[in-house]
Amino acid sequence: MSQHLYLLSDATGETVERVVRAALSQFRNIDIKLHRLSGLRSPSDILQAITAPIRQPGLVVYTLVDPELAQFLRNEVEAHGLEAVDLISPLLYKLSDMFAMPPREEPGLLHQISSEYYKRMDAVNFTVKQDDGQELRNLFRADIVLVGVSRTSKTPLSIYLAHKGYKVANVPLVYGIAPPPELFEIDQRRVVGLMIDAERLVELRVARLRQLRQSPRGSYADYDAVVEELNYCRQLYRKNPEWQVIDVTNKSVEESAAEILKKLSSNSID
Repeated sequence: MSQHLYLLSDATGETVERVVRAALSQFRNIDIKLHRLSGLRSPSDILQAITAPIRQPGLVVYTLVDPELAQFLRNEVEAHGLEAVDLISPLLYKLSDMFAMPPREEPGLLHQISSEYYKRMDAVNFTVKQDDGQELRNLFRADIVLVGVSRTSKTPLSIYLAHKGYKVANVPLVYGIAPPPELFEIDQRRVVGLMIDAERLVELRVARLRQLRQSPRGSYADYDAVVEELNYCRQLYRKNPEWQVIDVTNKSVEESAAEILKKLSSNSID
């Protein structure tokens, strides 16, 4: 015969369910049904919620940060002879004593934090998959699309912005090769072109080649070739006036990212 657990919460109920499931994992071969009753913000909500355990008795487990609402629930539970476990009030009281301040008593704060965390992780996962022109079919899903020649910090910028919750794609620009058509099928206001001083770019490329133990004598780090690449970028950027353009020369990733977000914000892209 199934046992019943009633999970009552003033927010989404995700916190109380995670704790209960963690506890249940310590028991084998049990037949249990979980009933999640969330968004309880008033006595009338409580009265409606406890009709379920009254009809089908079981253990009530709850997280209510409003002490008056929690006490109201305890009174109702006792009046109907039900068993209940308060998951959060004892901890709130102990923390209140420790910090010598009352709790905020705002429902759903943990869920808000969790939602922001998962949003960032989703952005990071998306951004990693979109690095260096990969999976162009998903380019339209990006909040920001960075374009530029090699060694203009496209990948570090993408990852940094992703950790702020933005889904970022980056597309390399190669001299003599047309950009992918998908780049021109998305909202052009989301595209950011990266520029850099030619001498600085040569330095970065030489350092990269040496790191890879390759000769820096090829066209990749040749000054004249680099100038041609950058001129190609300038022409492309001029042909696409809706693109934002920033110069990353001698700027940290944080500085460049802040400039990108500022320009996109002023362009009503957020």
